[in-house]
Amino acid sequence: MSTQQTLAVVAAHADAPFVDDLARLAQTSRIDLTRQGVIRLDGVAGEQKSDLLGLCRQHRCDAGLVESERRFADFGLLVSDMDSTLISIECIDEIADLKGIKPQVAEITERAMRGELDFSAALRERVALLAGLPEAALQEVYEQRLRLNPGAPQLLAACREAGIRTLLVSGGFTYFTDRLKAELGLDEAHANQLEVIDGQLTGRVLGGIVDAETKRRLLIAARERLGLRPDQVLAVGDGANDLPMLREAGVGIAYHAKPRVGAEADLAIEYGGLDVIPQFFL
Repeated sequence: MSTQQTLAVVAAHADAPFVDDLARLAQTSRIDLTRQGVIRLDGVAGEQKSDLLGLCRQHRCDAGLVESERRFADFGLLVSDMDSTLISIECIDEIADLKGIKPQVAEITERAMRGELDFSAALRERVALLAGLPEAALQEVYEQRLRLNPGAPQLLAACREAGIRTLLVSGGFTYFTDRLKAELGLDEAHANQLEVIDGQLTGRVLGGIVDAETKRRLLIAARERLGLRPDQVLAVGDGANDLPMLREAGVGIAYHAKPRVGAEADLAIEYGGLDVIPQFFL
């Protein structure tokens, strides 16, 4: 038996013609408008998905097909990427800016996030370019440049209210994930450790690289420790190195992501903030 699907549309300013067009395309009159800013159309078939999502994009509304009875509180774990997902910057690019080489590093970052380069090799190449920078550069980036993405506090508050555990997994650096974990009350965080000797970055990473496969394994390990089913896990990311963990999750969510990631994810947030995630569900 197939699970009934609902089209959830996060639309703060939906007008009547838009709602009528959605109902016509979905071939249903079962529309729930009881939650402010959210439209839910029950009984939507998968083959209607492309046309419906296209209409939502025309109106700059985030939308996706979800299980009709799935509540946000049914999940037990949220796994999130850090750079350009939970936070608005790529930390390594901003560190490089303090050395005057941001364009060079950012170009490698962009290609790695699109999946055009081997992630581990690209990270080592970029980190090598940071050699000689004082460790204080990391503090400057954290205090002066790092900002949470819109909706991040609301998403984390919703997780706490629903009893959903939070895991931050990043191809970035522990300097930032450790501080975010403490500041935001995250349950667990993993990232790469920069080597620092005599107060300066050496241009090397200590230990193994947190790459795409590592992120997937960390998700599985957390899921098993918590005794959760795969369908009880949410994962959110933006780059190609997030795809394995998005596929492993019950619901994989692309957040303002690279085209390949948005195309493969179960849900894609293209216009709103991270607080859209709880709104997709009852």
